Amino acid sequence: MKILHCADIHLDSAMTANLDKDKARERRSELLASFKDMVGYAVKECIGVIIIAGDLFDTRNISVGAKKEVYNIIINNPSITFYYLQGNHDNGSFVSYLDEIPANLRMFGKEWTSYNAGIINNGSITKDIVITGVELDSDNVGKIYGSLSLNAGNYNIVVLHGQEASHVSKNNAQIISLKDLRNRGIDYLALGHVHEYSSDRLDARGVYCYPGCLEGRGFDEAGEHGFVVLDIDETSGSSDTYFVPFARRNIYVAQVDVTGCESTFEIEQKLSSFLNNAGFTKDSLVKLELIGELDVECEKDTDYLCKQFENRFYAFKIKDCTAYRVDYMSYEHDVSLKGEFIRNVMGRDDINEQDKAVIIRYGLQALQGEEIV
Repeated sequence: MKILHCADIHLDSAMTANLDKDKARERRSELLASFKDMVGYAVKECIGVIIIAGDLFDTRNISVGAKKEVYNIIINNPSITFYYLQGNHDNGSFVSYLDEIPANLRMFGKEWTSYNAGIINNGSITKDIVITGVELDSDNVGKIYGSLSLNAGNYNIVVLHGQEASHVSKNNAQIISLKDLRNRGIDYLALGHVHEYSSDRLDARGVYCYPGCLEGRGFDEAGEHGFVVLDIDETSGSSDTYFVPFARRNIYVAQVDVTGCESTFEIEQKLSSFLNNAGFTKDSLVKLELIGELDVECEKDTDYLCKQFENRFYAFKIKDCTAYRVDYMSYEHDVSLKGEFIRNVMGRDDINEQDKAVIIRYGLQALQGEEIV
């Protein structure tokens, strides 16, 4: 028996942080299409169960079109049972739209809810495959561990949406304590909320897994994205998991060391060389971080640089992370206003070295009548 575990689809996300209005609309459509294609993958691979571990939608105020499409995807695939646990972004947005729950859609509430999803039968021993989940909120998060009761003779899948304590918290998600879930008879802990794939042992018996988001939406979600398939042998009861990359577009964040460059032209040459060898496709979203040290008088125009490369990719961004270097000795005997300014700044004991370099950079731009950037 194969079970598809996904989470954090975030349908109807705004997508405007890095994209213009038209591309943002296109990416919203692509997210919905990826969800539909994922269900199509399940049909093709004879997967009869899809677990959505939270944040199917991004906000309460989602479009009627997205709601209708998800509803149609569910009802038009009766061979698949969908187990949908709402996350901190869902807020009942989809359920409130439904006149009635489709026959192949299972929901979870604020208390533990369990469903039988299949049977393992090796001839002498029969056990149920049971999916159990609960929606976390501030009222129940401290109580759920004591109220979890699983039959150790079953194959137990537990579904939760929240922040496992070792990850950096985001979006005020409830914290999940893996410590309190160990040795409770869990075979597979299906989690949602963390947007990158990760999996590890929960205890001697079971594993926990975040499948990550189906599609990366911004540069904070670089890397491969997709879903996880849990494959349970219905005779032996043994199981395995594998990650399936599925995103339509890849997101890349890369650092380029521009130390020693003296002008925008030289930086452009370095970036061009890097991109020519990087293998990023035209459909990708690419962010380059400029690192290294530049002379305080280096001419550098990141807006111009962005324009030179933005047409090569679906989205392109440059972040300047360079530090400035001041060759103090070359200004030690400079009798100009520039030399006097630099000596005065460098002589200050109450300013750290990098801040001195930035002040000098701004001061030189002002002295030359340039726009301060």
